[in-house]
Amino acid sequence: MATPAKRALKLARAVFGWLALAVGCYFLAGWVGSSIPANRDFVEAPNGVEIIVATNGVHTSIAVPLRSEDMDWTRVFPPSETANPFRPYTHVAISWGERAVFLDTPTWGDLSPLTVLRVMSVGGDALYHVEHWVRPAPSPDFRTIRITHRQYRALVRALLRNLPERTADRAVYAGYTDQDVFYDARGTYTVYKTCNEWTGETLRMAGIETGAWTPFAGSVMKWVPPYRQPGSPPIQ
Repeated sequence: MATPAKRALKLARAVFGWLALAVGCYFLAGWVGSSIPANRDFVEAPNGVEIIVATNGVHTSIAVPLRSEDMDWTRVFPPSETANPFRPYTHVAISWGERAVFLDTPTWGDLSPLTVLRVMSVGGDALYHVEHWVRPAPSPDFRTIRITHRQYRALVRALLRNLPERTADRAVYAGYTDQDVFYDARGTYTVYKTCNEWTGETLRMAGIETGAWTPFAGSVMKWVPPYRQPGSPPIQ
């Protein structure tokens, strides 16, 4: 007859085994979902609006010109709401994510396992993260896409879709630096609707080619044309 200790060990092994299987299936589903193309007929516009899809390896954002003929973002996300409104900002980078992860984890080392467990099990409230940039240079983590003005206007609508309907309901929270802030956002962060899936969904709504489901940063970035050093030959 098995002792209580052996039964507990057997149960623990079974639980961890099922958890490992679930995590493995999730990553496999993410790979499959992000490999199915959406908007496969998309081609970059020779003349249009240049946007940037950026990543830090875990999280993605979309950067757009601060002002253009199609949109003046200062009316929505004014630099005056940052701690340093005096720099000559040229771009605004917009992303969406989970409130506690954004506000309570200035570094990944600050991320609590309890927060991860809660987000994985029941989800969490959302926030916008808005960063103001000065002439961001393209790089492997800051990749450019040129889209038509029509696609850009659709992208603007998609980027704004989770803002509270009333400006009075939109609280502002201090960011990580003097150039970024957080805003209240509509929606619920889940293991399906992740910050990176929000980026992918935004690109899909604008008609830009990306994966059908993009839960990870790599799911998004594998669809963005790779960075090429100026003067390097075109990719064959």
